[in-house]
Amino acid sequence: MATIQTTTGPTAAPAKSPAKSPAKARDLGAAFKEAGFAALVTLGLCIPIIAWGTRQNLDNVLVLDPRWGAVAWAVGIVFVGRFLVALRQQSRVPGKPAVRLLPHGTIAFFQRHSRLFSLFGLGFLITFPAIAIGLAGWGGSLKWIDNFGVQILIYVMLGWGLNIVVGLAGLLDLGYVAFYAVGAYSYALLAKNFGLSFWVLLPLAGILASFWGMLLGFPVLRLRGDYLAIVTLAFGEIIRLVLVNWTDFSNGYAGISGIPRPSFFGIPFTAADDGFAAVFGLEFSPLYRTIFLYYLILCLALLTAFVTLRLRRLPVGRAWEALREDEIACRSLGINTTNTKLTAFSIGAMFGGFAGSFFAARQGFISPESFTFMESAVILAIVVLGGMGSLWGCAIAAIAMIGGTELLRELEWMKAIFGPDFDPTKYRMLIFGFAMVVIMIWKPRGLISVREPTAFLKEKKKISSDLVQEGHG
Repeated sequence: MATIQTTTGPTAAPAKSPAKSPAKARDLGAAFKEAGFAALVTLGLCIPIIAWGTRQNLDNVLVLDPRWGAVAWAVGIVFVGRFLVALRQQSRVPGKPAVRLLPHGTIAFFQRHSRLFSLFGLGFLITFPAIAIGLAGWGGSLKWIDNFGVQILIYVMLGWGLNIVVGLAGLLDLGYVAFYAVGAYSYALLAKNFGLSFWVLLPLAGILASFWGMLLGFPVLRLRGDYLAIVTLAFGEIIRLVLVNWTDFSNGYAGISGIPRPSFFGIPFTAADDGFAAVFGLEFSPLYRTIFLYYLILCLALLTAFVTLRLRRLPVGRAWEALREDEIACRSLGINTTNTKLTAFSIGAMFGGFAGSFFAARQGFISPESFTFMESAVILAIVVLGGMGSLWGCAIAAIAMIGGTELLRELEWMKAIFGPDFDPTKYRMLIFGFAMVVIMIWKPRGLISVREPTAFLKEKKKISSDLVQEGHG
């Protein structure tokens, strides 16, 4: 018989490790080709949009001003960006994970210390007016508290309200601005015609918006996906067109002015002898009203977050998430999907009505131009980019989008680069679209796509994103 010898011990030859797959060689020609094609497409798009600017001269004649420098910048940026992306795609090794923009375990670290970060964020929000006054003074802090603090918190509240409908219940709503308009016009009309106070009309505006949310919910009970989005979009446009054309009711495009402002327990923020400054022995300043409005919208936003967190842990919240994942399975479990959809629409609309009444009280003037589809698109983008179902994600997205737009007004130094006629605010939608593309590539499920489970047995476990529709369970 043939014997098989085996060698053991130190003289045994070491086993060869499998060869590592080498990185793919970079093809500069292909990268240049892709970048050139992208630049050519950009040039074709820029010619009818950016290449000429329009203005009217003193003779009321339309004049075309060439802007080929801006076209060259756009084409160059696209060329370089596409070239770098092509090189990165060529050098990627198959099976190797992509480069992380955040260190590994960053999201887990934030989740473990979420309570600490929440307390820190709450403390910063409470002290923000004092910080702004300390850094910018009484005169310069007004725009920071109003344009950044109040404005961002309005959209945070709107994002959290829409998050109930889209993030938790999975119902795509493109007409959320309609409830925002209902709350604003309810407060404006009732306050001017009947002299009711802000504190009475605030809950009343939420109730009326909730009622309209139920009216929207009934026709769309059997709709899902794109069909639901189309119907909600139509609902938002119907509300806006009614406000435009029913002039006896809403005064049309002229809007409603002279809306009463909220008071501090009956004390108005005026320069009169019974005003806030005179009563408390202070020098009159419009900053007192702004600080009061800041803390008011802060309380409303925190109320929205508190109610959302509590509802998510109740049976109705778990029914929303079941409806989002699989409506057929939700019905098979005996859940009334009709009531589930109606509660999502009505509660989300209620918070939109609260935000609308505050908006009317803050501005003192409203018109249909404040409630266009673009507002719904921005609010929906806040929910989607932040991570559907995540309160932290919506807040971060609102800060980035609304605060970033306001920061463009402070970039006067860019005129030294692009010329004295350069206005960075004109390019806010371009930057907004570019940011959305970057987020879709980097984090397709939103900034915060990992959420804690609503209910768990003994311990919390993550569920793969392949098993649920939106992020991790």
